[in-house]
Amino acid sequence: MTQTPQTQIRSELITICSSCSLRVDTQCCPLDWTAFSSHCYYFSNYGRSWHRAQDECENMNAELLILKSNEEKCVEMLDDETVCDPVCVNVGGELYTTTLDTLTRCRDSMLGAMFTGQIPLLRDRNGNFFIDRDGKTFRYILNFLRCNSLDLPPHFTELTLLRREADFFQIRPLLEELERRGAEPRGVRSLGGALLCVEVDSQERVLHFNYKRKPENYELRSCTIRVHSAHIFCTSHALIQLLSSSFSYRTGAVSKAPQVERMDLQLEWVPCPPELPWEQHIRHGFRELSVTQQSEKSASIHGTGAVSTNSNSSISTHSDGSVSICDTRGFMAELLRVVMPEGFRIDLVSPDPSDVLNCQKLRCVRY
Repeated sequence: MTQTPQTQIRSELITICSSCSLRVDTQCCPLDWTAFSSHCYYFSNYGRSWHRAQDECENMNAELLILKSNEEKCVEMLDDETVCDPVCVNVGGELYTTTLDTLTRCRDSMLGAMFTGQIPLLRDRNGNFFIDRDGKTFRYILNFLRCNSLDLPPHFTELTLLRREADFFQIRPLLEELERRGAEPRGVRSLGGALLCVEVDSQERVLHFNYKRKPENYELRSCTIRVHSAHIFCTSHALIQLLSSSFSYRTGAVSKAPQVERMDLQLEWVPCPPELPWEQHIRHGFRELSVTQQSEKSASIHGTGAVSTNSNSSISTHSDGSVSICDTRGFMAELLRVVMPEGFRIDLVSPDPSDVLNCQKLRCVRY
């Protein structure tokens, strides 16, 4: 005849109590109650406030008490189906399987108190321990307890929620790590490692155009223009979007943001020389490259060494206050001003490693 789980538990209880030289009368206690040392105990699987628990005890003609002796705690653990590995925890509907050692890694935390018997635990319909908190965020808390390292995915945007959950569980090492990361420059941790490659080029061309002197009186003129181009590749799509929003094309009084293609950004611009009328610049389909947000002072870039640029020679300010980039030197200065606060460091400069702003190829990395 197969024993029911309840009969098996009671049989194991008798065996444990017998090993402790305790007398157990299995016939004097009501169903679902546990006999121990001439008393009957009832262990609830549901959390209650102290006053509500007292009321329920009075309804059952019983007394509410706190277990103090090791023998009584041994009986309580058996009645609650002793917590043993592996432990299944239902956090907000997300099921996690771990060990008791991991959950109690920080003994002074809320989890430590829950799984050392200091705080009552609820169970779901399947018998798993239930904690009414955010289930998806709990994975990072559990992994931190497992390996003592906070590993967040790229573009993680729920740092505030994670900090709130860590505060609820009172895991102090995790709170200290979150506080430390909050003091780091934006993008260093939250965006993860990335590679940035930039190539620039400049070509000089002679442009011939018709200059209108008087009605029906045209003159053929020529001027030299410089066509600048930049190809930017980055494994971080967020940085490509940031760079795209930092530059804009200017055609006359109209500005337009450059288009992004996946992880690439292609730029081509032609500054308008003084001898070329604006209408001719527009007619030939040329575009200037403007800075969307220009710092008041000239950019200072800190990488393997500090470099700076004189804004007067590399940028020009129009009457409407807009700022245009005149050459690749000004472009490099503005690009570095944007990417360096995002945690990137200069890794390669070509052809002259000592001249960052006048380089043709630049590689930056973020670890």
